[in-house]
Amino acid sequence: MTGGVCSSLGKGIAASSIGTLLKASGFKVFMQKLDPYLNVDPGTMSPFQHGEVFVTNDGAETDLDLGHYERFIDENLSTYSSVTTGKIYADIISRERKGEFLGGTIQIVPHITNAIQERITLAAKKSGAEIMIIEIGGTTGDIEGLPFLESIRQLRHKLGSENTLFVHLTLLPHLQATKELKTKPTQASVRELRSLGIQPDIIIARADLPIPKDILQKISLFCDVDREAVISATTVNSIYEVPLHFEEQNLATLIAKKLNLGNVKPKLKEWNSLIEKIRQDRKPLNIGIVTKYTGLEDAYLSVIESLKIACYHQDRQLNLHWIDAEDLEAKKKETVAMLKKVDGIVVPGGFGSRGTEGKIASAGYARTNKVPYLGLCLGMQLMTIEFARQALKNPKITSEEFDEDNKIGRENYVIHFLPGQSKESEKGGTLRLGVYECEIQKNTKTYNAYKKTSIEERHRHRYEFNNTFKSKLESAGMIFSGINPKQQLVEIAELKDHPFMVGSQFHPEFLSRPNRPHPLFAAFISAAINHAKV
Repeated sequence: MTGGVCSSLGKGIAASSIGTLLKASGFKVFMQKLDPYLNVDPGTMSPFQHGEVFVTNDGAETDLDLGHYERFIDENLSTYSSVTTGKIYADIISRERKGEFLGGTIQIVPHITNAIQERITLAAKKSGAEIMIIEIGGTTGDIEGLPFLESIRQLRHKLGSENTLFVHLTLLPHLQATKELKTKPTQASVRELRSLGIQPDIIIARADLPIPKDILQKISLFCDVDREAVISATTVNSIYEVPLHFEEQNLATLIAKKLNLGNVKPKLKEWNSLIEKIRQDRKPLNIGIVTKYTGLEDAYLSVIESLKIACYHQDRQLNLHWIDAEDLEAKKKETVAMLKKVDGIVVPGGFGSRGTEGKIASAGYARTNKVPYLGLCLGMQLMTIEFARQALKNPKITSEEFDEDNKIGRENYVIHFLPGQSKESEKGGTLRLGVYECEIQKNTKTYNAYKKTSIEERHRHRYEFNNTFKSKLESAGMIFSGINPKQQLVEIAELKDHPFMVGSQFHPEFLSRPNRPHPLFAAFISAAINHAKV
């Protein structure tokens, strides 16, 4: 899957939708993202630059598109699903320093392109997939993307056209003056690909408006692609409608024909049921999300999707209110007033001290006003800080993360560094990452949500609850309902005398699926619905 004309067209959604159709046709599918940037991974990148960091079971910090992949194909991906230019170059340079190239000159072709192909084939072998779907990040024509395009060109030569398929997603811009969709950018993008030795087998045309048949025919003619292989991808109300939109155009049958897969008929009963739920008229549910990147949906993509999914399955329409943590910290009246309009508060994960007192204030509001609260990673830590301050009557209580100059004193750290972590630790790839076990205490809100005593959840954090505070806070009414059995780390905290005030050290949003809402999100939305009735 390549993209043309501009970025942010939805290559990840298109690739995921193809994966949905192929899995529904009975094939084992695995997906991989090739990102041309020089960062080793997005773990240290700003959300403004890259959106959320999605974490896999084995602890890979990856592009947010992997979240789409997992939600659509309902398969747990791995570190093999994420390849960056940074990873490739770091590997090649490390091998060169060890003398593995026997004094040879290291070049983009063949060394870098061979390494990219090795990552692709390794992912296919390790996953045991029958079909690998690979998305190349960026836009055709980007300098940094050229080695990846050359790699897939070579891979087709090695594997044969009967085993490879090139899908190109492009934009059809609409000119308001002439009130028409223009195909020239698509033609230019395909021409650029062809100059690199790649002829698309399928072109997916993106547009905000319906695409007339004569436009699709024109793309077919000028880009040398069969008419049936020019797929319309108009903007839909929900991303989960895209697989059905593709199936209406027989995309799965087309792919099967080109790859000699035999007759296919995707079984989409569950997916159709989901879309029926999404399209229904539903009562709105007001949920506040307290953040420092206000309005930047990509920074909290999996959280928002998890909230939507939980609402779909409880006959509610998510009405999300963005609450600026810094404005809350500054006690701006209009921001404080927003808390009174919502029936549930979510404080998602994050790093750094900016806006934390505002988030703590939102936890205090939720606690005193009995508003359902869901704290994720940092949100759980801040909930604990707020409760400890009032329960122990000590306003100095904080997290070691926020006391960079060590002025407050370690005795006030209810949240502190994980074992082995310190301020001197490198930032990239050194967090507690991936799946860890959690044992759940019975007769708790957490147990009521999960209906089991042992779970595994994905983590991404450097700090943890300080167990020296455990007995004092338990006496004051906090329940530590989830514990990691190996290290005795607190995984879940909740308040005893509250409709729903739960915080998880892990990130449950990474395991939410369209047809299977995550238990914590489902329980939170249920509590918010009950609060709305009061």
